Amino acid sequence: MSEHEQPESSQAIPASDAPETLDNAAGDPELDLAARVAELEATVRDTQLRAQAEIQNIHKRAERDVVNAHKFALEKFAGSLLDVVDNLERALDASPETEANKALRDGIVLTHKAFIDALKRHAVEQVNPVGEAFNADLHQAVSMQPSPDAAPNTVLTLLAKGYTLNGRLLRPAIVVVAAAG
Repeated sequence: MSEHEQPESSQAIPASDAPETLDNAAGDPELDLAARVAELEATVRDTQLRAQAEIQNIHKRAERDVVNAHKFALEKFAGSLLDVVDNLERALDASPETEANKALRDGIVLTHKAFIDALKRHAVEQVNPVGEAFNADLHQAVSMQPSPDAAPNTVLTLLAKGYTLNGRLLRPAIVVVAAAG
């Protein structure tokens, strides 16, 4: 071997040190650089758009959470007031309509009406499904009873009214449902 000859190496040349392919070697290095810059700019734009979309999604979720917090902040309070409504209704059912207790009964009726109106102003609605089809999302059936007059799965009797707050169930209506046959 002469001084000018290099010994052949058995090691592979790393890809980063590999000579350019014929296509790249024939091309203009400035065009290759411009293509790479354009590719990087596209990647940055894509990343920026994704980040902006994620920020918008976070804002929308936060707004929705605030709206729901305002909508349902009264949920526990309203739920605890339902016992008062139930007691007023029990008082009405227990008091006979006689002249002796007419004033007392009228007072209970007016108090009950004012209470129900106040609940409605705050989006608490009664669920009174007698005669309607049973809906497991709004009703809780405690028994089934055969009825020749009602279609199967129809609410026959209301044992306790249900209530919703802004469409969300506070308490299901406790019902008796018509059985088939």
